[in-house]
Amino acid sequence: MDTKAAILALLSVWGVGTGATLALALARESKASEVDKHERSNPLLNKVWVRSDADEALPGPMQIFLADGTLVSDSCWETYRLSKWQQVSPHAISWDEDGMTISADIASVSDDELVLSLKLGSQVQEQRFVSAKVPYVCPDMET
Repeated sequence: MDTKAAILALLSVWGVGTGATLALALARESKASEVDKHERSNPLLNKVWVRSDADEALPGPMQIFLADGTLVSDSCWETYRLSKWQQVSPHAISWDEDGMTISADIASVSDDELVLSLKLGSQVQEQRFVSAKVPYVCPDMET
């Protein structure tokens, strides 16, 4: 009889443990699907944005706002930079650049176009981007 009681107790503990593990797994899956849904619904994220109003002598400036809070900045004429960025509101972002916080309003964003209004001290600079077309190759630099 003691053996049967021990087995029953062990099965009960295993069942409760399995239920808790299953509940935890379902909660994690639910949270992950919420994050995935947000990433899919935010056209700013995980896309290569190439400046459409760039200086022709300095082609290809681009920004990539990754969902994990990393901003990749690159161009055809300088090396890449990794910075921390955040979306402070539905219409505003900021990022760290050389120890300074750059704030920008999202004037407009769609699947194909991004317009930022950067707040640079007392000045506001508008930057226009388009979604990069693949393949993309930097043009030859003029010397």
